[in-house]
Amino acid sequence: MRLIIHRTGKPYPVKHYVNMLIVILFTALVLDFMISYASISIVKQQSGRSLRDTADLYINRINHDFAYINHYMGWSLANDQIIETMDENATDSAEFLKSNTQLHQRFTELQKNYGQAYHFFIYLKNKEFFLNCAPLSIGYPDYTELKRQIIAFAEDKNVYDKFYSHWTPILVENKYYILNIVPYHDRYLICLISADELIRPLQNIDMGKNGAVSLVDEQGRNISTPIRVDETRELEAARPSPFGLAYSRAAVTSRFSDASFSVQMIAKYGTFEKIMIAQLVIILLALMIAIVLCLVMLYFNKRVLRPIQRFSDTLATWNDESGPLDFKNSKIIELEQASQQFKHLIEQIRRFKIDMYEQELEKQRIQLDYMKLQINPHFFLNCLTSMYSMAQMQMYGEIEQMAMSTSKYFRYIFQNGHNFVRLQDEIDHVRIYLDIQRHRYRDAFAYHISQDAGTEDICIPPLVLQTFIENAVKYAVSRVTEASITLSVSRGTDPELALITISDSGPGFPPDILEQLKHQEPLNAENGNRIGIMNTIQRLALLYKGQADVSFSNLEGGGAVVTITIPAAPPEAI
Repeated sequence: MRLIIHRTGKPYPVKHYVNMLIVILFTALVLDFMISYASISIVKQQSGRSLRDTADLYINRINHDFAYINHYMGWSLANDQIIETMDENATDSAEFLKSNTQLHQRFTELQKNYGQAYHFFIYLKNKEFFLNCAPLSIGYPDYTELKRQIIAFAEDKNVYDKFYSHWTPILVENKYYILNIVPYHDRYLICLISADELIRPLQNIDMGKNGAVSLVDEQGRNISTPIRVDETRELEAARPSPFGLAYSRAAVTSRFSDASFSVQMIAKYGTFEKIMIAQLVIILLALMIAIVLCLVMLYFNKRVLRPIQRFSDTLATWNDESGPLDFKNSKIIELEQASQQFKHLIEQIRRFKIDMYEQELEKQRIQLDYMKLQINPHFFLNCLTSMYSMAQMQMYGEIEQMAMSTSKYFRYIFQNGHNFVRLQDEIDHVRIYLDIQRHRYRDAFAYHISQDAGTEDICIPPLVLQTFIENAVKYAVSRVTEASITLSVSRGTDPELALITISDSGPGFPPDILEQLKHQEPLNAENGNRIGIMNTIQRLALLYKGQADVSFSNLEGGGAVVTITIPAAPPEAI
């Protein structure tokens, strides 16, 4: 068979493909660098934009809360009858106490809506009454200091301009609070929240390892407790990046609408610089690998590809009729070894073909010898003698049956020239043979044949079963006691295998013969005996390619057992 190679395009030398590879690698590296640079810049911009959007959303919500709380306290002072009742009655009167309880309940509900961080107080200047209108979460020292400062602010004539609708930070015990005072005549409602509690939601945002979120007043001083770095590191981080990625941080400052403080958010971007450096190192490493790869490919083409091509051309010119192969010397040890091993392989293939041919001849010889052994003249003469004796005793029915059985027996032998037959046909032939022997021995033995459904079409070499059946009749049947011969066919534990068992009630195998059969040793063919067993074992090994098995054993009470295991699949599929 000739190998036809279809060329679909113009061939090029290896150098052409190396140049193409270099151009592709260089282009890929440039694109990788540009994409990495653009990606980091875009991520920084998006992070800054996201940071500003987050701050705006938070400030808008706080502005809305401040406006509503301020409006609610102003409306309560001007229109709420509860506060009016408290202002008109003595602090120890029942009406005052009842109104105070109602006021506390109302502002407790307001506190639930906006969070426990908000605190509400009422101050009645005429009665010098100061008390919280909702549950407190601050310590008593802070409370007393707050009370002192708030009363001082209320005494100020400019309290309306300084605090009404204007949330202002105050310092209490080294801690900042955001204060709003709503005055109405001599009545005051006050709302208070800690600066740290107000900024806490934003401090939960990841600003980077050295980022910070804080509240700052109009002078830029921190009024909350930020997560900050020292000033030196902050200034260094704010310098321009050596890779042109602008600054290594993003800062956002947003003011509240009705307050004298603002939110400052600083996100550090040192990680992006590290990513850029790592990306650059990867690009340089890839470039070095590409250059080395090109050099290796050139060297590989000269030292490896060309010798391999010469080796391949030599193999392409060889065929079965060619003489010895002539491989040119190569400096590659593996290629030299492959050349020598290939020469050795060619010799092995040639010897294998000769061995296969001789094995096939041996197989045919075994088949012919076996067929010759089956045409036993003594068996034929014994059948004629038995029919003669039946004729003398005028046993005409038995003569007809004996003649028909003998005819079927020899017709099966003469017409069977195939390597395999149906198992059912082989069993029918064995049944005919046993019927003939029963007529010869005058019912000196009985036989029983059992077969599982679905095993009829299993293929088996012809006359295999008869070899072991003849052996059972020869050694088990006697004139003293009635012998028993059993043939059974079943499926084994493996559904891919068929199990054939032949047993008798005779004396069994002699110990020395049984030991030789178990160890698959050749038997001594004395006077032509035991040739059938040895030939049958060899036939099964050849036809089933080693997948068939024959085992021999003796029963405890006496009798020989032969077990044949063959594949249930057609022999062509083995």
